[in-house]
Amino acid sequence: MEKIITVLQGRKKSAEGLTRSSKLFKSVIKAVQEKKAENIVSLDLKKIDEAVADFFILCEAQSNTQIKAIVDNVEKIVKEDCDELPYHVERGEKWTLIDYVNIVVHVFERDHRKFYNLESLWGDAGRVEHND
Repeated sequence: MEKIITVLQGRKKSAEGLTRSSKLFKSVIKAVQEKKAENIVSLDLKKIDEAVADFFILCEAQSNTQIKAIVDNVEKIVKEDCDELPYHVERGEKWTLIDYVNIVVHVFERDHRKFYNLESLWGDAGRVEHND
């Protein structure tokens, strides 16, 4: 966890800011849904001064294999749709973070998501579920 926080603190959000209708945002949501991620939530952090990104997108996977499949698909779809590569990827067995600067994607194993409870940590953020 400390390593992930250090990576995020080392850079700033862009001045422009994204919306939920941006191509990058939609591509990430599409990619996690394609690999059957569960409990997909976006947190709008734009109004929080201390936030390191415009959005966090959080989701859960049933296994390490599914975490890897979701992460690989996000990278693939975002590259195809937006021609963007992640600024940084922090891979773990139970939690992987994909940093696109303005959007940070968190793919968790369920117990790790409950333990770190990012939704509570960023409780002032606008929260939207994407479980269609």
